[in-house]
Amino acid sequence: MVEPTSLASDVGAMRADARANRTRILVAARDVFVEQGPGAPLEEVSRRAGTGIATLYRRFGDRPALMRAVVLDALARTTEEAHRAVDEEADPFAALVRYMHRAVDTRIGAVIPVLLGAIALDDDEMQRARDRSTRVVGALVDAAHRAGALRRDVTFGDISMMIVRLSRPLPGAFTRDLDDQLAHRHLELVVGGLRPTDAAVLTGPALTLDDVRGLQPPRAADVDVAEAGASPAGSEPGPVPT
Repeated sequence: MVEPTSLASDVGAMRADARANRTRILVAARDVFVEQGPGAPLEEVSRRAGTGIATLYRRFGDRPALMRAVVLDALARTTEEAHRAVDEEADPFAALVRYMHRAVDTRIGAVIPVLLGAIALDDDEMQRARDRSTRVVGALVDAAHRAGALRRDVTFGDISMMIVRLSRPLPGAFTRDLDDQLAHRHLELVVGGLRPTDAAVLTGPALTLDDVRGLQPPRAADVDVAEAGASPAGSEPGPVPT
């Protein structure tokens, strides 16, 4: 079971139609922020969600509240998928691979890096959500290692960074459906390299959980935008927060 949060309790108390509206808004906001960045028009979010802008503001008081809800929702969805993989897959490696595919579907590795510099991630509720995600995904990696199904030099950080790289939409005239299909195809190619083999030792750093956390960019409020300049929407993202 996924541990409840105050946000989850609030959502559970909503009427069915209100929950459906909230879900549509969060999914639409996730996709719009991935495609256009944290400054994307909220009117576009409401249009894609099929709700009025007034409904969006009634559910989420302002842009930071919406972005925060998107992050918490992405963490909750992937944590739930990880729990399901543990419960429903007898093979630890199959559970890990299933989780990776579902994490790509939720686009967690795309939307959270986009929003990292725009919202605070250090309050208690956000930290609890990140810790829950870290624990269950770390358990998937550890179980695959114990079963001898995952090469020993693959770390939690490797798994997280692969999801980030595969979650970002491709540039150019790729449709969303084709982009999704290619992400899963390329993940299957990556999965072949995760199994123990006699291949050479991996080059480059083996990132730990602390390394991944330390790579997070500063919040937007702490950066002099006039000096640093804004990053283009297609630039390389930061890591998944854990």
